[in-house]
Amino acid sequence: MAQIGIFVGTVYGNALLVAEEAENILRERGHDVTLFEEGSLESWQRYQHVLVVTSTTGQGDLPDTIAPLYQALRDGGVYQPTLHYGLIALGDSSYDHFCGAGRKFDALLQETGAQRSGDVLEIDATENPEPEVVACPWVEAWAQQIEV
Repeated sequence: MAQIGIFVGTVYGNALLVAEEAENILRERGHDVTLFEEGSLESWQRYQHVLVVTSTTGQGDLPDTIAPLYQALRDGGVYQPTLHYGLIALGDSSYDHFCGAGRKFDALLQETGAQRSGDVLEIDATENPEPEVVACPWVEAWAQQIEV
């Protein structure tokens, strides 16, 4: 099975809760999973499969826990065509920059040549107060895609 790094950007803990549920699902499926609450570029580069779970702050900004990783990927000019990733973005549609952090991260990974497995899952806090309920079926489907 795959070695998967889960990289989390959270402020109030919802993204971390989703990431922990994803970690459990992926482990149950036999994957070797490591969760990073404050991942580094060095830890990122160890994986061929990553899952990014991030909330959005302010004007579509990345949380402080994942912003340094994003900056390192952007500034480092990292080309990663062998990387396969999934992305879960948490946001609130009552704000102008709904899921802006997840969208920024997805755009950056696309620029670096990384291959997205499946669609980005955007979870709206106004419609889904328990984001893990929406995320768990998506994680199951994502796991099936990377196991092919």
